[in-house]
Amino acid sequence: MAVTLPSAVLDRYRRFSRFNSPYPAHDDGCAIDLYPAGETGLSPVAGVVRDTRTVGCPDRPYAAAEDHLIVVELDDDWCRRAGAAPGTRARILHVVPAVSPGDHVAVGDALGPMTRSGFFGRWVDDHVHLGFRPPDANALRASGSLPVDVAASVAPVRWDGTGVVSARGPTHVVLDAPAHPAPGQGFAALASDEGIPLDGGLAHYAGGGSFDALADGTEVSLWGTRVGVAAGRGLAWEPVDLLANGERVVGLSLFAAAGDGVAAKVVCPDAAFELGDRVSLALAPSDDPIRLGVG
Repeated sequence: MAVTLPSAVLDRYRRFSRFNSPYPAHDDGCAIDLYPAGETGLSPVAGVVRDTRTVGCPDRPYAAAEDHLIVVELDDDWCRRAGAAPGTRARILHVVPAVSPGDHVAVGDALGPMTRSGFFGRWVDDHVHLGFRPPDANALRASGSLPVDVAASVAPVRWDGTGVVSARGPTHVVLDAPAHPAPGQGFAALASDEGIPLDGGLAHYAGGGSFDALADGTEVSLWGTRVGVAAGRGLAWEPVDLLANGERVVGLSLFAAAGDGVAAKVVCPDAAFELGDRVSLALAPSDDPIRLGVG
């Protein structure tokens, strides 16, 4: 049985993604990443904090040496609205707990500052990772988590792959396109050639997904190149290369975005794109695709 996040929960975040990660819970559609505005991790659930733990994470020079887990036993009313069994527990990662066992939290409450986790790739923005465990399961374990769905429509946005660099980080650039079709009115995501809103790391992670339900075997293309085939809850990416102005780069981060723009994020650690540069993206089949093992 899937846990379905209500639209009133998702509306508190500037974007969200279920498949933009290489980790098994995301590959299986059993986790969601929520991106608040600012630096504070906002609670997506209501219930009683049952445990907080400090956990180890990969040692990366740009990240904290440890991560954190917050376990919340969900209120019956929250479970009812999300289609979850009473006693379901939420697992929240990447937030330094400012709450303690026994505290009650409501949707939107501050849980603590978000942390830059070693589970992230350097291009990944700080976020709240959310998964769910059945009432009779060990909430400290991620394996066996429940599927996660969203009760929000995501508008598909067609785009020709061309934009101007509006922001840059040490391993990525953000383009000023595609534009949100209705700023301030719901979520939008880059559309495939078939009009399917896409999610995930294309194609630097092995799989991605869609914000629409797809039948197994459905083929998905982008810019005239087949990029994936629906399998289970996600998409298995085809071996493709992303080209930026003809140069091979790592990949394209896909997510559902609210606000003024969908703003494509291009992962390109070795490319020297500057603010104001015009970038044209294309895809091509590959015999040796880039595949990464960090979020």
